[in-house]
Amino acid sequence: MQRRSFLKNSLLSSAALTTGATSVLATGDSGPAPARNFKLKYAPHLGMFAQSAGDDPVDQLKFMAEMGFKAFEDNDMRNREVALQEKMAKAMASLGIQMGVFVAHKIYWDKPNLASGNEDLRKEFLDDIRKSVEVAKRVNARWMTVVPGHLDLRLNLGYQTAHVMESLRQAAGILEPHGLVMVLEPLNFRDHPGLFLTSCPQSYAICKAVGSPACKTLFDIYHEQISEGNLLPNIEAAWDEIAYFQIGDNPGRNEPTSGEINYKNIFKYIHSRGYNGILGMEHGNSQKGKDGEMAVIKAYEEVDGF
Repeated sequence: MQRRSFLKNSLLSSAALTTGATSVLATGDSGPAPARNFKLKYAPHLGMFAQSAGDDPVDQLKFMAEMGFKAFEDNDMRNREVALQEKMAKAMASLGIQMGVFVAHKIYWDKPNLASGNEDLRKEFLDDIRKSVEVAKRVNARWMTVVPGHLDLRLNLGYQTAHVMESLRQAAGILEPHGLVMVLEPLNFRDHPGLFLTSCPQSYAICKAVGSPACKTLFDIYHEQISEGNLLPNIEAAWDEIAYFQIGDNPGRNEPTSGEINYKNIFKYIHSRGYNGILGMEHGNSQKGKDGEMAVIKAYEEVDGF
C-alpha cells in the first residue's frame, strides 16, 4: 500500500468520518478484549479497525485504546475540518492516546518542488508549514511528515540538495519556537520512482547539515527494507537523527509477520535504546474483515513480545 493510497483513502473517507456511526467495540459475545500492555507506542490509523469499530473516528480511537494502543497517526489530519480535528483531539486526550505524524504540506509526486529552488514553490511549502503549526497545536501533535518531492532532472544533485536544505532551514525556523519537529521521510524507488529523498543516509546528512532539533528523520522500515536493507546497522548509524519510525512488512506492506522482515528483533533493538517515541502502523491488513483486524493485533502481540 503506497502513501498516495493512504492519502487518497483518507480523503475519500472524510465525509464518512463525520456521520457518527455506532461503535462496535466487542470482539465477541464476551465483550472487548482486555487492553494489552505493549512495550512500544504503536500507532494505528483510521480505517485499520473500521470493521470492528465502525466508521466514526472517535469510536475507532476508543477501540484502539481498548486494544492497548497508546498512539495514533493520521496522514490527512491537516485536511480535516477543524471541528473534527478538535473532536479527535479531545477523544485522544481522554483516552490517553498520543498523536503521531500528519503530512505537513502538499507533496509533489510527479514534478520538482523543493529540489528545484523555485521561490514560489518554496513559499507554498513554508506557508503549509505555518498552517501545520496550527494543526499541530490543535491536535497536540509534535511531529509532521515532510517529503521534498521529485528530482529536478535538469539540475545537478548538489544544487538540488542545497535548495532542499535551504527550504528546510527556513521551515525549521518556523517550527523551533513551538517545539515542533518535521520528520523527513525517504521513500523507496520501486513504489515512488523519481523522488529526491530515497535513503536514510541521505536524510541523515541533510538533517546534520540543517542542524536543527526541528528537522529529523522518519525511518520507515518498509521503505528502507526495499531501498537498502541493512536495517539494524542503518538504524544504529542514524540513531541521533531519527525521531519517528513507521512500520510495514515486505512484500505487501501489511502487518509484521506477514512478510520477510524480522520485526521482533527490530523492535527489541529499538526498545533497548530507550526509544519512547511513536511507531506508526502505516500499512494495510493482510486479511479482510474483523478476523483480519484481530490478526493485526495478534501480530503486534507476537513481535512486541521480543
